[in-house]
Amino acid sequence: MKVHYREAALADLAKISSYLEQRSPSGALNVLRALHSAIDVIAEAPLSARQSSDPSVRVKVVERYGYKIFYTPGTDTIEILHIRHGARRPWPPEMPT
Repeated sequence: MKVHYREAALADLAKISSYLEQRSPSGALNVLRALHSAIDVIAEAPLSARQSSDPSVRVKVVERYGYKIFYTPGTDTIEILHIRHGARRPWPPEMPT
């Protein structure tokens, strides 16, 4: 399945990378690999992650690092909406994206 990233999700990845890179370059690489691996899993099985409070939005949790990937599955494309750490305040899927 094809993966499409919203601008907000690409900005999230850049912020995550920048933040972690300053603290641990190898740690940043590990987290980014885990995020991209989780996105690969989503692309192969888009309905495998749990639904959010908005039935059209699903959430894949990257357990080891605590990140959440919010996305919408389509017929031949998934759209990555937002990526954030689970320790942050909840992201409302109703929020304009």
